[in-house]
Amino acid sequence: MSVLLRLFLITGALVLFYFVAYRIRKSMILMGDAIFWVLFSILLIVLAVFPGIAFWFSEMFGFISPSNFVFLCIIAILLAKMFANSSEISLLKYRINEIAQENALLEKRVREEEAKKVGYRLQQASDRAQRYSE
Repeated sequence: MSVLLRLFLITGALVLFYFVAYRIRKSMILMGDAIFWVLFSILLIVLAVFPGIAFWFSEMFGFISPSNFVFLCIIAILLAKMFANSSEISLLKYRINEIAQENALLEKRVREEEAKKVGYRLQQASDRAQRYSE
């Protein structure tokens, strides 16, 4: 693994770690997501500082270059995270749709109750007007 790739991994991991720490301080990220990104940045640093790990795994799995193994790992991890996020987004969309439907039903009930009250008041006013006119 080249020195340039190792420097790129370390720099990228440190920048990622900084952004995660910033978002944690500003309460802009959930703790579960923050843990994932911190572990991901630690993995990148470990692979950059100890290139023997990448060499060993690349030989074990038959990769021509350790950098190919590192990139494949990064892509696989990010695809798994993207799938998890996509699943979570789908569930949230379903829940939003459910809540919107419940809200629409509640608003309809409120309008009906208000209409009944207004109708009852109009009926009372009409009855009073008839009594006074007699």
